[in-house]
Amino acid sequence: MENRRVVLAASLGLILSSVPLAAHHSFEAEYDFNKTVKVSGIVTKVEWMNPHARVYVDVTDEKGTVTNWNFELGPINILLKNGWRKNSLKAGDQVTIEGFLSKVGSGLGNARKITFPDGRRVLGGSSADNPQ
Repeated sequence: MENRRVVLAASLGLILSSVPLAAHHSFEAEYDFNKTVKVSGIVTKVEWMNPHARVYVDVTDEKGTVTNWNFELGPINILLKNGWRKNSLKAGDQVTIEGFLSKVGSGLGNARKITFPDGRRVLGGSSADNPQ
């Protein structure tokens, strides 16, 4: 009887400890590998936070309409491993971002790489490249 309680308690503990892992989203749940995007614009905001950093970019289309795109970047630790620092990207920077479109709407994406006018590139730490 005592062994059953120990096994039950251990099983319950294992199940409860895995709940936060299941709560993390997968790339495929939010973004589409088959729908790539490449936009150029001006950075308006950078959010350096967990679980994923974000960059917002004003993109002007051929009609002159400005759309503020929201791109998910990788987790802070992946960005740091890729050579990023908190000030690597800042409001006012001109950039071209390549990545994947969101499944839920336009103006949302997952950044794979970011290119500056001088040709310098930084990897976006995309969860497509770094499965969680």
